[in-house]
Amino acid sequence: MWLIVKKLKIIKSLTVNIPSSIWTLLIGIVLTLTSLWYGQNHGLLPTAASDEATLVDGLFDTMMTIGTGLFVLVQGILIYAAFKFRRRQGDNTDAPPVFGNIPLEILWTAIPAIIVIGLSIYSFDVYNEIGGFDPHSAHEAPIAGQAMKMPGAAIAATLNDTPPSTEPNANQIKSDEAMSNPATASVRNSDQIPQKRDAPGMGIVSPGIGASPDNEGKVPGLAVNVTGLQYAWIFTYPDTGVVASELHVPAGKEVKLDMTANDVIHAFWVPELRLKQDVIPGRQSEIRFTPKIVGEYKVICAELCGPYHGAMNTKFIVETPENFDKWMQEQQVATKGNLEQAIALNAADRSPAEFLSPYTAQMGIQPETLHQLHHH
Repeated sequence: MWLIVKKLKIIKSLTVNIPSSIWTLLIGIVLTLTSLWYGQNHGLLPTAASDEATLVDGLFDTMMTIGTGLFVLVQGILIYAAFKFRRRQGDNTDAPPVFGNIPLEILWTAIPAIIVIGLSIYSFDVYNEIGGFDPHSAHEAPIAGQAMKMPGAAIAATLNDTPPSTEPNANQIKSDEAMSNPATASVRNSDQIPQKRDAPGMGIVSPGIGASPDNEGKVPGLAVNVTGLQYAWIFTYPDTGVVASELHVPAGKEVKLDMTANDVIHAFWVPELRLKQDVIPGRQSEIRFTPKIVGEYKVICAELCGPYHGAMNTKFIVETPENFDKWMQEQQVATKGNLEQAIALNAADRSPAEFLSPYTAQMGIQPETLHQLHHH
């Protein structure tokens, strides 16, 4: 026991004699290592199912690393100060007058400024890499016959319906391309979607995440027209005429989605892609991504679109190219048949009890009960 007490006194004396600069260095090293570890091992994000997700995750990890370090540092100083400088029992004296520390104020102003500027540059680089920044569309020439407007006027012009023009605009061209597919045209019902003009000099008003720099100028491996309506997603494949309520895509190929809405604003969001895009009536939104991990995910509407907004989701399925081709062939065969007639004949050939038996079994309803209801 005596030896233990003696060792504790030696350790305490050594600790007291360590200079504050050494303590600061040691705390800084521990804080840095802790922040780096947690920033890479937080486990807060779902599966990164696309090439673009990897870029976004890198930015998120960096922000988590910096945020963790700042949080632990600030909270640590607060806790230390609360214990170190607390009022002692019986001490009724005033605290020493402190009028500020200019070098310290400059330091804690400059460091956050540098961090914010650095993250801004990094985030813009990620946005550019996933295809969100297109300098060509940002400097698109104004519509023929119209003078160049100031940005404020141009933005205001997009908020109001304007008379139709004989001059083509980017939004109308995109709409016409999508509506050239009969399946898409029948789903979107173009009479209910007024086409609005783009603001001259402001590029494409509708939101778009285009091709990444690596895929710039290349034709996407798959193009799909997406239509949002209360409360469902409808996907049409222009090259085949297939219409589906689920989005199937092949892994390893760039996918382009041309989107619009039939009624109100929706938002196409797949958390595993790390991409979200507004889907707006009268506008043609575009989004591109390259799925890389085979699996089944969920398409979610991320814009409050009505009372049943929470139920507006469907499956997003990434398949191997072989399985995708097989699925597409099956859908084409089904599309060629007269499905409405097949359903009608199927229902007509069977009694109500037989037709409803798969559903009543799931609901726990006995066939005898259904028979009695039918006769009453």
